[in-house]
Amino acid sequence: MAVALAAALTTSLSMTNIVQAADYKIDTEGAHASIEFKVSHLGYSFVVGRFNQFEGEFSFDADKITDAKVNVTIDTASVDSNHAERDKHLRSSDFLNTGKFPKASFVSTSAIDKGDGNFVINGEFTFNGVTNPLAIDAQMIGEGQDPWGGYRSGFVGSTEFALKDYDVKVDLGPASANVILDLVVEGIRL
Repeated sequence: MAVALAAALTTSLSMTNIVQAADYKIDTEGAHASIEFKVSHLGYSFVVGRFNQFEGEFSFDADKITDAKVNVTIDTASVDSNHAERDKHLRSSDFLNTGKFPKASFVSTSAIDKGDGNFVINGEFTFNGVTNPLAIDAQMIGEGQDPWGGYRSGFVGSTEFALKDYDVKVDLGPASANVILDLVVEGIRL
């Protein structure tokens, strides 16, 4: 009986030392997160823009990055390239096809720890009704208490994908075949 009690107590104590990933909501209300894009314009410059409306959450433990999880949904009609006529065209079936596919999403499938706060988040990206694997190169910026009694964790990331892989048929030429996404993510621990 004493051996069983000691074993139970040891198990209980060791389980309290297990660090678990914390869950976070991406802070879009405070505008502490962004999804920006850029596409080469004729190979001479870039068209840049952002998505003004998106939401998501993530789970993260700096000591066990391989357990990280991310889930983000983007309102594609919120595209903003600082040019109303271009944005109207971007929302059309030529590009974002927002009438048929109003949302894009990314759901992680795995994370690879590269050391020193760097990691790769692999996942499934759904855009324009097509889902393909996508890898995001990410870096932890920092984490800690905020002035309002909460706890925050922040990251940057980037990825690139070919428009044709997501059934975008408009051919803007070889210099403009890919989209680069730059991400800033700050989460508030739940």
